[in-house]
Amino acid sequence: MERKVPSTTRGARAARLGRQAASEVAMLIRQCTPADATGICDVINEAAVAYRGVIAADRWKEPYMPLTELQHEIGSGVSFWGAYEGDVLVAVMGLQHVKDVSLIRHAYTRTSRQGQGLGKALLKCVANHTERPLLIGTWAAATWAIGFYQSQGFRVLGKEKDDVLRRYWTIPERQIEESVVLANERWAKRSVA
Repeated sequence: MERKVPSTTRGARAARLGRQAASEVAMLIRQCTPADATGICDVINEAAVAYRGVIAADRWKEPYMPLTELQHEIGSGVSFWGAYEGDVLVAVMGLQHVKDVSLIRHAYTRTSRQGQGLGKALLKCVANHTERPLLIGTWAAATWAIGFYQSQGFRVLGKEKDDVLRRYWTIPERQIEESVVLANERWAKRSVA
């Protein structure tokens, strides 16, 4: 499924300020292919620099996601969608179906394109590819990511987060200690039913 999303450019921002817009560039969202693997890594590793000095030092590494790790993630069932400006990949988000839920995985936007609605557009697109409850795991110290997902209707899980991480993710205990899980409304309905 391909979607065109308006891209905010300097010209478009100027227009919002009452000046004439120079141009507006169409943003295309589509499922990534194996040929996009290097571009996916580039986006992840550029954007993940925001974690350096914020997450626990023993969780940080460079590159944050080597190509071999990305290939392992894809082999484990993570499908990636990307936002493209022309031929340039500027944002990515993965979706992985695990048991009775879907996980949002590895959501990153190039630093220069953050705050322009690309994450929101990707989340909406990816969420449309599942009817299952959606869960998102992120670093507890990544308050900007937590705030973004909360603004999109997700809620932070409480005490059950460790059990949820162990049930649906394959991550080390140390990462579980440093992480939070956010869930959409379908998770709450599932838990009550």
